[in-house]
Parts: sequence; structure tokens; C-alpha cells
Amino acid sequence: METMAPAAMRTAAQSLSGAKPVSYWLDDPAKPDALDALTGDEHTDLLVVGGGYSGLWTALIAKERDPERDVVLIEGHEVGWAASGRNGGFCAASLTHGLANGVERWPDEIAKLEELGERNLDAIEAAVARYGIDCEFERTGEIDVATEPHQLDELREWHGELVKLGITGVDFLDREALRAEVDSPTFLGGLWDRRGVAMLHPAKLAWGLKRACLELGVRIHEHTRALDLVRSGTGMAVRTPYGRVFARRVALGTNIFPSLVKRIRPYTVPVYDYALMTEPLTPEQLASIGWKGRQGLGDSAHQFHYFRLSADNRILWGGYDAIYPYGGRLSADLDQRPETFLKLAEQFFTCFPQLSGLRFSHAWGGAIDTCSRFTAFFGTAHRGRVAYAAGYTGLGVGSTRFGADVMLDLLSGEETARTRLEMVRSKPMPFPPEPFAWAGIEITKRSLARADGNGGHRNLWLRTMDRLGLGFDS
Repeated sequence: METMAPAAMRTAAQSLSGAKPVSYWLDDPAKPDALDALTGDEHTDLLVVGGGYSGLWTALIAKERDPERDVVLIEGHEVGWAASGRNGGFCAASLTHGLANGVERWPDEIAKLEELGERNLDAIEAAVARYGIDCEFERTGEIDVATEPHQLDELREWHGELVKLGITGVDFLDREALRAEVDSPTFLGGLWDRRGVAMLHPAKLAWGLKRACLELGVRIHEHTRALDLVRSGTGMAVRTPYGRVFARRVALGTNIFPSLVKRIRPYTVPVYDYALMTEPLTPEQLASIGWKGRQGLGDSAHQFHYFRLSADNRILWGGYDAIYPYGGRLSADLDQRPETFLKLAEQFFTCFPQLSGLRFSHAWGGAIDTCSRFTAFFGTAHRGRVAYAAGYTGLGVGSTRFGADVMLDLLSGEETARTRLEMVRSKPMPFPPEPFAWAGIEITKRSLARADGNGGHRNLWLRTMDRLGLGFDS
């Protein structure tokens, strides 16, 4: 952990003294009651495993495509309780974890991927309106912020590449223009994607999708963990603690949790990400930083922060630390990490010194599924009876809807514009077994931290990873 001045550490610690150890989004009276667990045997056309965005979109779109199809969704805890209720609420059009990653990996189909991503975000906005989902959806865009001179040079160069690619709607902001939008003494400039990202209340989106699924006839069972997956006649059977589900087809939206298809488990590792939420800003505090456009923001460091305003003018401040537990251990104990919260609070007041004295109301963390190419991968098992999507690496708020379409396409057995994509047909490199996974990730994290402090210079390890198309991110 970086060394803080004693006064700064006291200020940061004081700001956290009343913070609740729970996601702000989930700490909401609008949270719906849990539905009953599955007991006995169920038979269905399509079983969806997982009650996060991935599973909810799959169930919803399945019923939209064919209202007569019988659909059951099971969730091990409660809908939206994990990453779908703990994220920052950035709903991006990009399907490739940003355009730069997409250009590097799939240059020949990036135009198609961008088109599909834009259509996907439009479809999310339309679904929110169609089903009356009150998730505070705001199509404000996002600004990538430079806080170091080399980052500003990189953003300016990338903006030139966007112009060459014919990408519109992304504006370069110099220091004065950026600080007119959001005022921080640390901001040197930025790139504003005006339409490619929306802000929303992530838990309310999950709860709204749950309601929409129920209205279309999806049968949902919460507190129903999928224990195993086996062939059963011409279909599949999933065992749960108190029953079984027999299904013609199965879609797996379990993401960070161990897949029922064991051979794909090495393709993802859990990364713990952490966030803080402030108390609501007073009108005077909000005026001191501007932010009238309510855009999402993210800085351009490898160890980056993401931050945005909530509907009631709180600031969510998250990111920076990305913690990989040895062996890929998943534990609720890891959702709280005081040393990270303290670090985030100190960095917050460095960014916005004019907000000194503001306190944080909530502090939380949770696991994200990351893969070595930073963006989702897809496939089938059991001779096409089972489909899966995983590896969204922190950008699943929007792209899980696209992943739902892909899984349903794969289960239909029909070739589509989506299933023809190289991104869909290829897999990332799997992570090695322990202790090599932990060692490699730790070397990568330390190398990225050194690059941030050394003008962005990437050492031999990172350059080698770049050539191999491998990486680690949250």
C-alpha cells in the first residue's frame, strides 16, 4: 500500500467511519422478496442457470423469441445479489472491453462488432422503456480521463486513430474543456464517448428484469443452487438441493461461479473489485465540481478508478485494486477489505479536494470473472444441448444481453451473424494451474503498477504478454 501522510490518512479514515459494509445498490427498500426454492422435479424446454444479468436476459429474450417456450430460471441465492448488484452501473455498448482491445484482437470484424454493440445498447434502452424498468437509465456517455502527461498523449493519439477508423461521437477534451465538465485539479484532458455508455442503477435493472421475466411466464426459483449437470434421455438434468430440473436445453449464466461444464473453468479467474459510495452531495458541493452532464468517468491508468453520480447525487468511486485470491477462492470474507477502502478514500480526496469533509455511506466489494482476453467467450457442451457465456471482465452490464442472444443462437443450432463472429468462435488462453496462475497474475499486477509510475513504459514481461495476446484486468 502506498504511504499516506498522517493527516490524509486520518481524513480518509474518518470519512469511512459510518460506511455500511454492503453494496449501496442492494441496500434499497425496492428490493423484491425472494421467490421460493425449487422442490421436487420440474420439466421445461429451457433451463437457465444463474439469476444475474446473463441469465435474466437469456430467459427474457427466449420468451420474446418464442412466447410458447417453457422457461425455468434457477438462482443459488437471490436475483442480482452478486456482480449484477454490486457493479458501478456503467452500461457500455462495447462488446470487446473497449474499442482498442477489439481492434487489436479482431481488426477484420471490428466494424461489425461495433455495430452489434450499438444495437445491443439501443435494445437495452428499448427494453427498459418497454417493460417499465425504473433503473435510472441515463445515456450520458463516459469520459476517459488523463491524469498524467503520457496518458494525455495516448488519448490524443487514440482520438486520431478513431478519426481514421471513421468512429464518430467521441470528442477530445483538453484540460480546460474537461474541467468545464467535471472539475478536478488532477485532470489533464480526456476523451468523451457521448453515446456509447449509459449510467444506471444496477440492482434495479436486475430486479426489473426479474419482474419482466415473471410477467412473460418464466418460472423463477431462488435459493436453488445447481449442483450437477448430466445427460438425461434426449435432454439434460440439473440436480438442486431439493429437486431436479429436466430440460431439453440449458443455458449457463453462472460467470464467476464454477461452471457446471468443468472443462471451461480454467478460462476464468475471480478478481475482487471494491467501491465506495458517498453521502448525497449538497447543491454547493455539486457546484464545486460541476458535473452537470452526469457522465461516467474513468481514469486512464492501468490501475484505474471508475466514478459516477447516482440519481440522488452521490459519487460512486471504485476500482484501483484488483485482488486475485490464491487458488481462485471465492469467499464472502473477501467482500470487505479495509486497506483498499482506506486507499480509495485517500485517492478520492486527492481527485476532489474541494469535497473535503464528505463522508462515505457504503463500502463493498465482490468478485468479477476475468479472462485473458478481457471479453466474453462462448461455447456449447453435451452435443449442443448446453450453451455458456463467461469472462465479461467487468463490462457485463451491457454485453451480457448480447451474450444471451449468442447462447440462444447456439442452442438453436442455426448459424447467425453473431455465431459467425471470430470472437464467438474462438476462446481465450486458459489460465495455468496454481501456483503458476497466482505468480503470473502477481507479476503482471506489479508490472502494471510500475508502468503507471514510469510514464506508461511497459517492461519486458508486459511486452511479452502483449505479443501473446494475454492480460489481466478487472
